[in-house]
Amino acid sequence: MDFALSPSQQLLVVTARDFLRKQCPPEAMQRLALDARGFDEALWRRMAELGWPGLLVPGHFGGSDGTLLDVILLVEEMGRAGLPGPFVTSAVVATSLLVAAGSAEQQKGLLPAMAAGERIATLALVEDSGSFDPAAITLRCAVPGRLTGTKLFVKDAHVATELIVAVRGGDLLLLPAGRSGITCLPLDTLSGEKTFEVTFDTVEVSLEDRLPGAGLGVDALATALSAGALARTAEMVGAAQRVLELAVEHAKTRVQGGRPIGAYQAIQHACADLVRDVDTSRGLLYVAAWKASEGQAAAADVATAKAYAGEACLAVARRGHQIFGAIGYCEEHPLHLLHKRIQAARLDFGDTGAHLECIARAIGLS
Repeated sequence: MDFALSPSQQLLVVTARDFLRKQCPPEAMQRLALDARGFDEALWRRMAELGWPGLLVPGHFGGSDGTLLDVILLVEEMGRAGLPGPFVTSAVVATSLLVAAGSAEQQKGLLPAMAAGERIATLALVEDSGSFDPAAITLRCAVPGRLTGTKLFVKDAHVATELIVAVRGGDLLLLPAGRSGITCLPLDTLSGEKTFEVTFDTVEVSLEDRLPGAGLGVDALATALSAGALARTAEMVGAAQRVLELAVEHAKTRVQGGRPIGAYQAIQHACADLVRDVDTSRGLLYVAAWKASEGQAAAADVATAKAYAGEACLAVARRGHQIFGAIGYCEEHPLHLLHKRIQAARLDFGDTGAHLECIARAIGLS
């Protein structure tokens, strides 16, 4: 397969890497990870000026008419920089849901503002089971009616202006985050990502709050979750790529026994393993993203990319610590944050076990 990028994709990658190098140095990303809010509004506005939140938004709503592969290339650069924030939840998952299942009024009211970075949406899906499988949803709501219950691990709910709430039966509810009865409780995470427990206490829901296309024809939620899984895979690949670059540079400059440690065969073999794991993860990711952009992706393609990258990129991070030694565990060094982001991303939108089960079903083993 030819992995050569189009001129516009090459420009996107070059622009993103230059922007993130200047605006998102490791020390700034570490401060955001430790900050309770963890969101730089000025940085988000600058990203919006580049058109990033509107990549998947149709042109007639002020977006770029981009493909999922375009988004994957961008998110890979974000992962390489360790950038936190609501991009995946809002610009990928929520946008995909609104484009596929939103009414004309909902799309007109939200998509232009989301493309401009003025509104942020997030998905409230996971419950006590911890599963991202829509079949595990137990929260029910008659429409019109009132919504009572809890969603867990809702990303960036503190900065979201809208919540897309998945309920039993395939319905998706689009609710203003500030509606009476909705409360958010922050959950501590090792990675520094901002996740919340969102509680709904007899929240009023009208017919206008329902995404009318959810569950009809193409499964909008499944498609959006696949896009989210690939985006998080891209984050892992980007972070692993940065670990590889840091490890190789360290092997060239760290002197032990009178010569660089990269002169020792054990370190050379370790670095070769990093290259293998990163390149294979990227290859599987690009195949799945390209197929999805062309409408050809099967669930097994996405599952293969995420399952492999989840293990391979984590192995890259762990081997990176071995190459660096003690300094790699210090908060002042970027390696520890990249490692944590990989660990968080591999669990999001289905862990390795869930995706291996999907592959097993696809080939008749389950």
